[in-house]
Amino acid sequence: MFHGPIHTYQCSLNKMIASLLILLAQSISIQSQTSASYSEKLGWGPKDVVVILHVDDVGMSHSSNTGAIQAVEHGIATSWAVMMPCAWVSEIAHYLSENPSIDSGLHLTLTSEWKSYRWGPLAGKSSVPGLVDNEGCLWRSVPQVLAKASADEIELEIRAQVDRAETMGMPITHLDSHMGTLFAHPEYFERYVKIGIEKQIPILAPGGHLTYATKENRASVQALKPFIDQVWSAGLPVIDDLHTDSYGWPADSKPERLAQLLKALKPGITEILFHASEPSDVFPLITGSSESRKGDLEALTSDLVRKTIKEENIILTTWKELMDRRKKVQP
Repeated sequence: MFHGPIHTYQCSLNKMIASLLILLAQSISIQSQTSASYSEKLGWGPKDVVVILHVDDVGMSHSSNTGAIQAVEHGIATSWAVMMPCAWVSEIAHYLSENPSIDSGLHLTLTSEWKSYRWGPLAGKSSVPGLVDNEGCLWRSVPQVLAKASADEIELEIRAQVDRAETMGMPITHLDSHMGTLFAHPEYFERYVKIGIEKQIPILAPGGHLTYATKENRASVQALKPFIDQVWSAGLPVIDDLHTDSYGWPADSKPERLAQLLKALKPGITEILFHASEPSDVFPLITGSSESRKGDLEALTSDLVRKTIKEENIILTTWKELMDRRKKVQP
């Protein structure tokens, strides 16, 4: 049964990412109390709160694109990631050709969750049959992907999405995972790490104190610490924490909620995820989350949030800066 987009994100993104990271947090909890944070390793001070304000789902629709652009150009968003199988990627590719300094990654997409607006794999149905449903599109949910898709198929589709971005001349400052699919199984995560290291593209792989990444769910999963160590040792940056809960915040309170969150962050590098979109008559036909995404845009262009960042001495950063700093430090 299809439960709708908000349920999909809450269950598939928040729970799956948090669940997969819980044993990682447990396995390094004692060590992290005494060892340097990843922000310190990258050259920031021990008390510095460093934040990536990140917009997901770019390329999904025109409203997603214009919302992300507003959040970066007129707001305080520092980074975004593009869904390469979606219909509005060409629009954002043209924008990036004229604005190459934007911190733009790939939101690796292995699901197609909406009821009437769908997309399929870039690798082609015959190459990745386990990723395709009876409509010829990617599965709607992460559990369906887990039940049907092999790690080999996952890798083929990741490579196809990276290849399309490279072919279109798009910058790729980092890789992450739509709906957390790549965090849902160690074999998927292994292929994600493999491609990031091979291409020397930073990947979203939290490995520090993980305060928010593990807050939502305490289910036991296989520890990912060996993968995180591998990412760092291969010369890629690692962040300390990941916050995914903003999707479920009440739409009309998102500026206040973001300001509260920023005040509560621990030192280290934290990425905070948003799905900022500009309101339109068409967007509600795609998803019932239109008001939530409008609230994200309001939060990322809020004077209250700007004031909080200044008062709390929060340092905003990008994946590009993280990679530049990583190149300057020893493994």
